[in-house]
Amino acid sequence: MSAVDINAATTVTTATAPLLNLGPTDWLHLFLYYLSLSLLAVGGAIATAPDMHRYLVERNAWLTDPQFSASIAIAQAAPGPNVLFVALLGWNVGINAGGSGAAGWLLGALGMALCMLGVMLPSSLLTWLATRWGHRNRERRAVRAFKQGMAPVVIGLLLATSWVLARAHGVPALDWPLWLLTAVTMLLVWRTKLHLLWMLGAGALLGALGLV
Repeated sequence: MSAVDINAATTVTTATAPLLNLGPTDWLHLFLYYLSLSLLAVGGAIATAPDMHRYLVERNAWLTDPQFSASIAIAQAAPGPNVLFVALLGWNVGINAGGSGAAGWLLGALGMALCMLGVMLPSSLLTWLATRWGHRNRERRAVRAFKQGMAPVVIGLLLATSWVLARAHGVPALDWPLWLLTAVTMLLVWRTKLHLLWMLGAGALLGALGLV
């Protein structure tokens, strides 16, 4: 993650960020939460965003809705794997706990490290072991059935993530421009080969103009 992405994330935090007082137990719980969530990341880390929202925003109030949505949007637009949004969420938790000074940067780095280590270690180890076993037994009926059965689960988790991001804009049921933009984006992804960065840029421009 570049310095530009971190500065953008810090700018997002300063607007309506809560002032947190996190102790060692809270940081341990954050690490353990991502350890457990790592094993549920079917279809990628982005598929578990709804539960991250529940834990970070709704349950503990460590992040605000705009912070959560902006963290995902910034990380998705930046080069690199999409799991970087987890690091940005941890960074924002640390900034909320330490402020915008040196303490905030140190706690932001701590939050980033805890979240990334937690979400990467179990899933990476399990993926490595399962991939080796699955490759050796790829012709088994049970292995093929498992791959086919997991497809609708992944699609459902991605739809839930989309809903969490959409409802951060107020009352999504009454926000027809948002639904129209969503429908157009789905059609473009489905029927064209237009690069996703162009659609992200168009969405950012429409948001800056206040149209969505």
